[in-house]
Amino acid sequence: MTSTDGDSVKLTRDEEEERLHFQKVTNAFRSYKKHSMAAIHKREEYLGRLPVEHQKLLRKHGYQETMDDLKEAVEKNNEIVKNILKEVEGIFENVSHPGKAETDPRVRPGSVDMDKVQSTIKQIVRDWSSSGAQEREKCYKPLVNTILSLYPDNRDQVKVLVPGAGLGRLAFDIASEGFECQGSEFSLYMLFASNFILNQCQAVDCYKIQPYIHQFCNNLSSKDQLREISFPDLDPNLLPEEAKFSMAAGDFLEVYSAPEYVSSQDCVVTCFFLDCAHNILTFVQIIHRVLKQGGTWVNLGPLLYHFSDMKGEDSIEPDYQTLKAIIQDLGFEFQSEETSVPCTYSQNQTSMLQYSYNCVRFTARKK
Repeated sequence: MTSTDGDSVKLTRDEEEERLHFQKVTNAFRSYKKHSMAAIHKREEYLGRLPVEHQKLLRKHGYQETMDDLKEAVEKNNEIVKNILKEVEGIFENVSHPGKAETDPRVRPGSVDMDKVQSTIKQIVRDWSSSGAQEREKCYKPLVNTILSLYPDNRDQVKVLVPGAGLGRLAFDIASEGFECQGSEFSLYMLFASNFILNQCQAVDCYKIQPYIHQFCNNLSSKDQLREISFPDLDPNLLPEEAKFSMAAGDFLEVYSAPEYVSSQDCVVTCFFLDCAHNILTFVQIIHRVLKQGGTWVNLGPLLYHFSDMKGEDSIEPDYQTLKAIIQDLGFEFQSEETSVPCTYSQNQTSMLQYSYNCVRFTARKK
């Protein structure tokens, strides 16, 4: 585009940045096998440099066999990754993403990008497997129960927004209860995978994945590292035809700042989302903006503040009591509140290391 109009040039730059990011994420998934095999080969190479006595002992007790099993698992996981990539070109309406070679440094995935692919694989367990049922029972179920009690009647007329929807299970569960629900997600990694699960999975437990093969520490047994997980635990196609469920792609602040979203939602449900902001106050303001008068905000999560220690990123990190006072100042009235709510996030149940958050769960009404 050769127009010298400022807005047109800016739009073109934004579109180019979007295409480059799309291609970088695509390349990250495509690089999954190569990157994962390299991590195993590095360990094998070091094994070969150990004293012969140490090599014999490790091989005697199955270390090399575990490496071989891990390589086989990478091959199996890569079949899932290829399935995820099959439909991505059509994931956004009217948007074409011409491929760029990975040799272009702008679209070459780095270690952070590869970590996100691995995290997405583990997120499948949390959202769409029976192994993640315990986490969902503690995180998602109380949120769904809250909105069921708030809106017992005419649910098909109640609009619920779920920002930071990830792989879409919470929004799916809400829509399954009869609400009109839209999940919003910014991460292309999550959007690629949710598109595959929601639109391509045709039966219960029709796929298997080995999500913990990249976790080389805190394994009680090699079997734990190699554990297979079946998914999805329910058939996404069983959502009733009349159900009103959708997933929206884009930055929460940009998408829902648009005029058409002002006072458009009856309820906003946030789960492990608030602390994903550079400036958490902007999230609170947009949530207030999209809610109808008297609308309800239901929240669960910690305050991890994702950008806090990230190089080159700005972040503010108010404590919860400060944040609560600001939420009230910005036009919300707290209806209920619980602190020290124990929750895990994509936890490997067999790991020797277990993380748990003491979360805050609250319900607030827009004044």
